[in-house]
Amino acid sequence: MSTEFHLKAGAAARDAYALDIDPERAGWGHSALRVLDLPAGGHHSFATGESEWIVLPLAGGCTVRTDSGETFELTGRESVFSGVTDFAYVPRDARVRIDSGAGGRFALTGARCARRLPARYGPAHEVPVELRGAGHCSRQVNNFAAAGSFDCDKLIAVEVLTPGGNWSSYPPHKHDECRPGEESELEEIYYFEIAAAHGMDGVGYQRVSPSGHGRGTDVLAEVRTGDAVLIPDGWHGPSIAAPGHTLYYLNVMAGPGADREWLICDHPDHGWIRGTWPDQPVDPRLPLYEAPAGDAR
Repeated sequence: MSTEFHLKAGAAARDAYALDIDPERAGWGHSALRVLDLPAGGHHSFATGESEWIVLPLAGGCTVRTDSGETFELTGRESVFSGVTDFAYVPRDARVRIDSGAGGRFALTGARCARRLPARYGPAHEVPVELRGAGHCSRQVNNFAAAGSFDCDKLIAVEVLTPGGNWSSYPPHKHDECRPGEESELEEIYYFEIAAAHGMDGVGYQRVSPSGHGRGTDVLAEVRTGDAVLIPDGWHGPSIAAPGHTLYYLNVMAGPGADREWLICDHPDHGWIRGTWPDQPVDPRLPLYEAPAGDAR
């Protein structure tokens, strides 16, 4: 199975970024992801170019400023396992500066786009927290930039938390064809963090199998904190959390379609599992946390 789609932590580092995936590096047209580590008192500036971006704190808080004069104070969070975070949207054709007094780690989720939308603040209390699946397929989805939750031109991004021992991104599904009303064509990046337990770092597993379209993506990867998996096409799932270790992944998606929508097709051999969920309880460990009741700024 190909390893070109599994980027181990550090393998895609570039300049200031611990992870830097742009369309050229991925070999596709739209989706991008950067992970930025800043020390206490650190700062970083970048040009958005032809992409829209969301600055999403993974750990810590920051101030985001644009060259148009907007300033957004992001409270952030202790870690991806501790709570929902606020975030900032910045448009294409801008310059942005990120400052962090206490330091932290920040994801920049991006997508090439045509429209230049206004820079905006995304409060944590407005992030829809969804419990998806049931039983051992239970997981939590923080829909901070889902298609119906926050306005972007092309970018779709969500966070998924899977309790130890559970499977998510299941049943395997795909979105590599444009079939109006049924399936949308979206490139996708998975970025992983895994909660340590009993002094041990955790692992997870990610499967992607060929769908007969595109590049024939075929991956079975043992993933660790800081790893990423590129999914230009194919049936993706399951994402498996090892017992005792909560699995987090950040999904970044974008595609060529005129409509910004997430339409998926389940694998025909495994889609039946959805029919078992109504008879099972959601994992009682979920939600790991909920969005705060009010704006924490």
